[in-house]
Amino acid sequence: MGRGRVELKRIENKINRQVTFSKRRNGLLKKAYELSVLCEAEVALIIFSNRGKLYEFGSAGIPKTLERYQRSNYNPHESFVERETQSWYQEVSKLKAKYESLQRNQRNLLGEDLGPLSVKELLNLEKQLEAALSQARHRKTQLMMEQMEELRRKERLLGDMNKQLKMKVSLEMSPVLFL
Repeated sequence: MGRGRVELKRIENKINRQVTFSKRRNGLLKKAYELSVLCEAEVALIIFSNRGKLYEFGSAGIPKTLERYQRSNYNPHESFVERETQSWYQEVSKLKAKYESLQRNQRNLLGEDLGPLSVKELLNLEKQLEAALSQARHRKTQLMMEQMEELRRKERLLGDMNKQLKMKVSLEMSPVLFL
């Protein structure tokens, strides 16, 4: 059984008007609270009765919400700055999450914090480690080959220098033998 439409006009009976005001005010305050909780909205509600009594609700505080309203409504430049600041905060959050992920991956590669990883993640980690080990071995082999080549070059130079010194010594010794 639903209600019919209520005709919107001033209630003439003073008592009925006060009862309706009280019920609707409480319903409105309840809806404002529910909206703020369910949707994480910043809500401010200000009600003055016909006698001048103040009723208010502010999810983040009335002054804070009014200040935010004035900034966004009256100064478009500050609104832009606020949006830009919010964008930077989001970027910082993303970078922070990426940093934490990279730190976690580094710890995993070092063999730390492996407990919460699934079998699939462990297999992937094993493949990464094998690939890194293969690259390290390849680079080590390359460096050793380059060092061996350098040592062979030095050996040839020293051999050549040794032959030249032998020839020089033999040339210097030959006139002495004839005397």
